[in-house]
Amino acid sequence: MQQNNTMKDDFINYTEKEPPNPSKFFESASNGYDNPAFQHDEKPEKNYELQKNKKKKKNEESKEKMVGILKLFVYADWLDIILMIIGLIAAVANGTGLPLTIIVIGEMTNRFVMIGQAGNMSSVNLSAVMNSSSTCPAMPGLDIEAEMTRFAYYYAGIGFAVVILSTIQVWTFLTSAARQTARIQQKFFFAILHQEMAWFDTSQIGTLNTRLTDDINTIHEGIGDKFCISVQFFATFLTGIVIGFIYGWKMTLVMLSVSPLLTATAAIGSIFLSSFTTKELTAYARAGAVAEEILTSIRTVIAFNGQMKASAKYDVNLENARKAGVKKSITTYTSFGFTEFIFFGAFALAFWYGTKLTVEEKENYDIGRVLIVLLSVVRSTFFLGQGSLHLESVANARGAAYEVYKVISKHRLLDSSSKEGYRPDKLKGEIEFKNIHFSYPSRPDVKILKGLNLKVQSGKTIALVGSSGCGKSTAIQLLQRFYDPVQGEITLDGQDIRTLNIKWLRERIGLVSQEPILFATTIAENIRCGREDITDSEIEKAAKEANAFDFISRLPDKFNTMVGERGAQLSGGQKQRIAIARALARNPRILLLDEATSALDTQSESVVQAALDKARAGRTTIVIAHRLSTVRTADIIAGFHNGVVVEQGTHSQLMTQKGVYYSLVMQQDHGGNTQNEISENDEKTEDEDYGEEELEDLRMENLTDLGGFEEPGIIEMGSIPKRSRRHKSRKTSSKKKSSEKKKTKEKEEENLPAVPYSRILALNKPEWLHIFFGVIAAAFSGGVHPAFAVIYGKIVGAFEETDPEKRSKNTTLLSLMFLVLAVISLVTHIIQGFMFGKSGEVLTKRLRSLSFKALLQQEIGWYDDAKNAIGVLLTRLATDASQIKGATGSRLGLLTKTASTLLSAIIIAFVYDWRLTLLILACIPFIIAANAIRLISVAGHASKDQKALEEAGRISVEAVENIRTVASLTSEDAFYEKYNASLNGPYRDSLTKAPLYGLTYGTVQCAIYFLEAAIFRFGAWLIANCYTNFENVFIAFFSVLYGIINVGLSTSLAPDFSKAKVSAQQIFQLLDRKPLIDSYSEEGTKLSQFDGNIEFRDIHFVYPTRPEAQVLQGLNVKVNKGQTLALVGSSGCGKSTSIQLLERFYDPMAGQVFADGFDTKSLHLRWLRSKLGIVSQEPILFDCSIAENIQYGENGRVVSQEEVEEAAKAANIHTFIENLPEKYNTQVGDKGAQLSGGQKQRIAIARTLVRKPAVLLLDEATSALDTESEKIVQKALDDARKGRTCIIIAHRLTTVQNADVIAVIHNGKVVEQGTHSQLLAKEGHYYALSWAKHLRRHAQLDVKGLEKGFALVN
Repeated sequence: MQQNNTMKDDFINYTEKEPPNPSKFFESASNGYDNPAFQHDEKPEKNYELQKNKKKKKNEESKEKMVGILKLFVYADWLDIILMIIGLIAAVANGTGLPLTIIVIGEMTNRFVMIGQAGNMSSVNLSAVMNSSSTCPAMPGLDIEAEMTRFAYYYAGIGFAVVILSTIQVWTFLTSAARQTARIQQKFFFAILHQEMAWFDTSQIGTLNTRLTDDINTIHEGIGDKFCISVQFFATFLTGIVIGFIYGWKMTLVMLSVSPLLTATAAIGSIFLSSFTTKELTAYARAGAVAEEILTSIRTVIAFNGQMKASAKYDVNLENARKAGVKKSITTYTSFGFTEFIFFGAFALAFWYGTKLTVEEKENYDIGRVLIVLLSVVRSTFFLGQGSLHLESVANARGAAYEVYKVISKHRLLDSSSKEGYRPDKLKGEIEFKNIHFSYPSRPDVKILKGLNLKVQSGKTIALVGSSGCGKSTAIQLLQRFYDPVQGEITLDGQDIRTLNIKWLRERIGLVSQEPILFATTIAENIRCGREDITDSEIEKAAKEANAFDFISRLPDKFNTMVGERGAQLSGGQKQRIAIARALARNPRILLLDEATSALDTQSESVVQAALDKARAGRTTIVIAHRLSTVRTADIIAGFHNGVVVEQGTHSQLMTQKGVYYSLVMQQDHGGNTQNEISENDEKTEDEDYGEEELEDLRMENLTDLGGFEEPGIIEMGSIPKRSRRHKSRKTSSKKKSSEKKKTKEKEEENLPAVPYSRILALNKPEWLHIFFGVIAAAFSGGVHPAFAVIYGKIVGAFEETDPEKRSKNTTLLSLMFLVLAVISLVTHIIQGFMFGKSGEVLTKRLRSLSFKALLQQEIGWYDDAKNAIGVLLTRLATDASQIKGATGSRLGLLTKTASTLLSAIIIAFVYDWRLTLLILACIPFIIAANAIRLISVAGHASKDQKALEEAGRISVEAVENIRTVASLTSEDAFYEKYNASLNGPYRDSLTKAPLYGLTYGTVQCAIYFLEAAIFRFGAWLIANCYTNFENVFIAFFSVLYGIINVGLSTSLAPDFSKAKVSAQQIFQLLDRKPLIDSYSEEGTKLSQFDGNIEFRDIHFVYPTRPEAQVLQGLNVKVNKGQTLALVGSSGCGKSTSIQLLERFYDPMAGQVFADGFDTKSLHLRWLRSKLGIVSQEPILFDCSIAENIQYGENGRVVSQEEVEEAAKAANIHTFIENLPEKYNTQVGDKGAQLSGGQKQRIAIARTLVRKPAVLLLDEATSALDTESEKIVQKALDDARKGRTCIIIAHRLTTVQNADVIAVIHNGKVVEQGTHSQLLAKEGHYYALSWAKHLRRHAQLDVKGLEKGFALVN
């Protein structure tokens, strides 16, 4: 019976710990055995509900979107199945342990009552004996001590059995779950890596990473120990009901009448709970998606003052989550209140009816039998409820498995892992497109190719030209078999490419695309992606061929330099050259160049172009270029228009035909100044910072590349540490790096500020009234349990009374007292649910909102720091606030309830029997120790596993986000191996910890049996020696028992609280941080009139993350109102950096930036940025409609549709938008994925024009446009420049010829400035750049010509 109360109280009190999760209600049985190797902190924003079709009803979804219970274990092998069978047998046996103790309790109570009755019938006055020193009379025929010793042995025997069975069941299930989960995780990631591109176009990338973590964790929970524990509980339920019927069928039937009420309460609560949980998670998922999009595009957000709009959008979703969260809390507490109400009611009914039966059917019923039936039935019903709650995690797992298993088993139309397909021994490289019709699966109504016919001879170069969006890049994607055509066929050496092996085909193709994607590893590893077995010398050779070797050699770590996420530490030109080296590394038979040199400056471009020309020799090459100067040397030029080839021939043939190509060339040549070609994003590693003369380098590179002499010492033998070609050696080096990273990370964690608990509580200050009433209700709620113990003991004691009438009267009165407790419990629970729900959810919302605002307030330099990687920030945003919630209101409530229970319990126990109470208190440390061991074992490796899982998450995010690059490089297997390696640690940990979890689970389960054995044996001695009576023994024991359980619950809070503390430290660290450049600051002057005079005066600058690399070294340049200043210079000389300083993304180390004579630091920051309009090289669009993207340009007011259309017309995108089915409401997709590069760029230009800026900053603004669009956009930009100050960054000098001032930047300072003609006359740096450009355009690159050009400089 005590055990029942243990369970009951566990069930009741556990809710206070973490109300939203009733599946944890059986503390000692279930909480804490989820394997941390697969645990993630709660990430509510990411939830697969988002993927579901929202139009369907939720209940339909749950019916349809679940796998069968057996299908859940479909990835188990024979060893897993054997382990699970052993576990199930142990669980069933373990489940019978508790009902057996009920029989022991019943028989024992009978013995106690007999003693009491004997005492009453004898003439001895027991109380007189108890209070005097006279000897205690013996009871004839009853040796109470011998009886109790026998019962103590029963208890101990059951206890030992429980330890062994619990260990076996948890161990076997956790082991098999870990094995299965690892298998599922690998298969799922493998399946994702090898899906066709059409699948990625229609899937939300963000949710795939959620599935890889949260959903697989959910599956792990459902097939692990929770499954066997639910079986254990169902076994307890069945055994209990059987025992009830054996010992008293009438009373069992009456008791079972209460069961439907309990079941109904649980079911209704569960329905509401799952509904609110779904709503809450969906809202958080949306908030998370908003945060991810904003933080990944932080530069764009800050440049356009979009912080307030971002916060508002984030807060809307948080508000929805808050509402659902409050309802969820009320539902949870209320359902527990009702459960207690029914529970106490059942006791009232049982004792009233049981007393009646002991009078009417004396031969069948006595107090022992009444207790056996009561406890068997009540406990069985509870265990049924408990089992079903554990089954909820099984149901969740079935839901999560539906999507995961669907992806794993999905038939892949284009499977890069397939071994099928022909692999020819020889490849000539003859390509033919025959009548190709194609539209993207995600937009089947927009036809891209409409009967494309094109032939490419082996070893020849064909150039595809045409306006943006005409299908040039699509043709390249079809050749790589990212998609298959709807109609027609593509042949390679006369063989339909659909009959060839996909991997073999892609390995023969080298691709260099317009926006190169690099992976977050070293330069050498990035080049190695081109070919796994490449040697270090071959890496160097590829780097030289791509003109990347020199700038790499000047980096401190050379080829071991980390390039950052997506190559963020390098400038655009540097990224592009590494991408070219990567393509050349695989020595491909077919070369695809999709705007391969668009991001390069003139000098690099001429050399890279020469390298590409050399690389083209003997290879079949398809070039896509907007700049026709790059394709003049092609063997065949094919003009595309509306998805078909309208003309083809050589440059001279097409010029005589005067068709599409001719008009494109004429537009480009006559509109020389239209080529607004601006430097790539010089954001990070600046080549020139290492102080070598670029012109000298260029000459050396050209001589080397063109087969001339090689300067001794150019190749440093140690530039790449010699490593084995095999993957393993690379893994070890990465391990070292990661261990170093971990050390530094741990140091940083140690530096978190100490946060007093009072400050955490102060966060909830506005809700103090809610918390106050919640705490009062909790105190009353805590007093209910000791009161229950007293009434319970009194009722059992009432059976000492031999007069049936008196006995009935007493028990009826006491039964009514149970009902009073039931009402108190219900009311206090409802009050707690509302009060703590409100205070907790408001706090969570407040903290998330404040954190997000604080993130947006930080300067860009803060984001450059690796420890503030976007993934880490998103995880913290998701988890920190919800963890702190557990440390304030509801925690105070639980502490109050615990204190109230403990205090009243101990007082009552001492009043009724101080000797027994002392023994019980002496046993408490053992119970606490059992709980503590369990908690330590669970929490031990969690953080270690968490770090490993974060690394796995980083790998999966990188692979999935850049899947096209991964697929074209056939790097799927490399990523798969890396991912598996990162999961290896947690997997091994989970296998070694499984037996430990089993043992600690068993220890906690059995501790109470041994405690009861000791206490009742001692109680018997006290009774035998007339120190007390059995009623006092019962009351003292049960009072303290409830106190112990509550203490146990409080210790179980420890990990939650420690997590909450770390979260609070992280949040306060963020909130307290004063940004070096505060976007929210209201300080600074707002000029009534801003003309746009800009001056950079003696600027020195280094990037905060790389202080050793000097970027600007005394930059002086000025541009007056209405003038156009062009910054030119080689890649990485600091051109884009100067624009970032003007935007105040960074502040200079020395020197000043002036706007209208005012230091920009003294101006109001948001006002300053509102006067600047930036168009950068790689435009970032948001996942919303085209109209909303354009409106984003002006966040300070409402932008009308007319203004949007006007800006679109000015940017030459209006006609294209009008031709789309949904026009301006067309969604652009994640990062604008549904649009071509040129279309994205034009929308970005429209976005800038909407804000009518005083200063226009064009950073390679037209690089992604085709000739036709470029001419018009350039005209639009020229119009936009009128009356405005304009700063242009350009590689292509034709763009800047008509600029008022041209400044040549070299080694971080201006080396010469003037107009185009003035600078040419000087015959200095600018002249050399022009000369290189001239040579490239006429494809006459030779050593003499170059030397002549450089001789002129010198």
